[in-house]
Amino acid sequence: MYIRKKHLSRRTVLQGAGVALSLPLLDAMVPAATALADTAAAPKMRMGFVYLPHGAIMNNTRFGPEMNGWTPDKDGANYDLKAILQPLGPMQKYVSVVSGLHNKPAESSAVHAITPGTWLSCVAPAKSQQPHGGITVDQLAARHIGQDTPLPSIELATEVEGGGGQCDGTYGCSFGKTISFANATTPLPMETDPRKVFEKLFGRGKTAEERQAISRDMGSLLDMVSEDAASLKAEVGAEDRVVLDDYMDNVREIERRMQKMQSQTTGDLDLPEIPVVMDFDEQLNLMFDMIALAYQSDVTRIATFMLAAEVSSRTFPELGIPEAFHPLSHRTGEEEAARKLIKLQAYFTDAYGKFLKKLSETPDGEGSLLDHSILLYGSNMSSSNRHDNFPLPITVAGGGCGKLKGNIHARCEDHTPLANVHLTLLQRAGVPVETFGDSNGVIDEI
Repeated sequence: MYIRKKHLSRRTVLQGAGVALSLPLLDAMVPAATALADTAAAPKMRMGFVYLPHGAIMNNTRFGPEMNGWTPDKDGANYDLKAILQPLGPMQKYVSVVSGLHNKPAESSAVHAITPGTWLSCVAPAKSQQPHGGITVDQLAARHIGQDTPLPSIELATEVEGGGGQCDGTYGCSFGKTISFANATTPLPMETDPRKVFEKLFGRGKTAEERQAISRDMGSLLDMVSEDAASLKAEVGAEDRVVLDDYMDNVREIERRMQKMQSQTTGDLDLPEIPVVMDFDEQLNLMFDMIALAYQSDVTRIATFMLAAEVSSRTFPELGIPEAFHPLSHRTGEEEAARKLIKLQAYFTDAYGKFLKKLSETPDGEGSLLDHSILLYGSNMSSSNRHDNFPLPITVAGGGCGKLKGNIHARCEDHTPLANVHLTLLQRAGVPVETFGDSNGVIDEI
């Protein structure tokens, strides 16, 4: 690593036209003759929690192992990847599958009203129209490793409203529309608009009025900070200039894609007052790309992402799936429907795999962003037809700053609490906890 004598703060930003853009880690932020552990290049843990809606096709249909799209046959290292997880093949050395998990606190006749919101808490909600459950693992992590960043955490989704079912006469509406709770009674809203996410991460003006005016202007954030960027590039070494150029290219590409999405949904047509539907694939991948940028710029170290609503009525004709997702998910007893669900679940995993690849290719001090991340991917439901919570489809990815092994299929004893995974990941991230939810231990294998 090239170490400059002139030292930049890790919190250096590019400024211009009332906006500020956070920067990735540069060599110039690492002072010369200083131990790595005492510099900005010391590994900073990132954590991410990505929710796959409404279960997965495992050995949980009438077709048995023949249709299993998730659980490996082989235990331990170098496990086999089934169809839903095959997109993770290039990243398998970072990915572990954990089997035998059960989230008993999520069991309820209300199902969709509490399933998403109990995935990261493993606490059964109180019977009340007002939310009362437990703090989620992402927010507990944010209290300990997210306080040194501008945003302790971000909460994203592609949609929060589906075909109904998120509200219940016993539990209210909160647990069906978010997977993140700041505490037992405070659900955190999931942001679905990529432009709002971008502005939250990178800012558009110092006041609400300025941000609104700048947003209308549609100018590029990078154009606004170009003069400051040019000055900085003259100050840093060649390797830093490459990192800075790559980072700014990524920011500009995300801006371009958002503007393209907006141009496709506005114009002079006399449209009825109906919700605007953007291209789902573009939205899904934009959200992942912005999480990666947020990690790289250290705007936040904690992210949760709900890939779709639990009761989504979205269709996927581009995948050869014209049926609405939720009704299709209740037809797992039909071979054609089950195969379509495997294809759809693999599609979501493919988007997640691209995200892992991007993290693995993004330098972060002595390693990559993926080396310094702990990521949870899976669902709080097993069979979408039976609405059960065992066995859950769960994977863990990332290097965890050397705390995660990777490339392991950990087959736990049946009905091991899902909370054991959460407790394990918290402890690997350095969060000082002894228990979480209904945990009864940790999972040493991962």
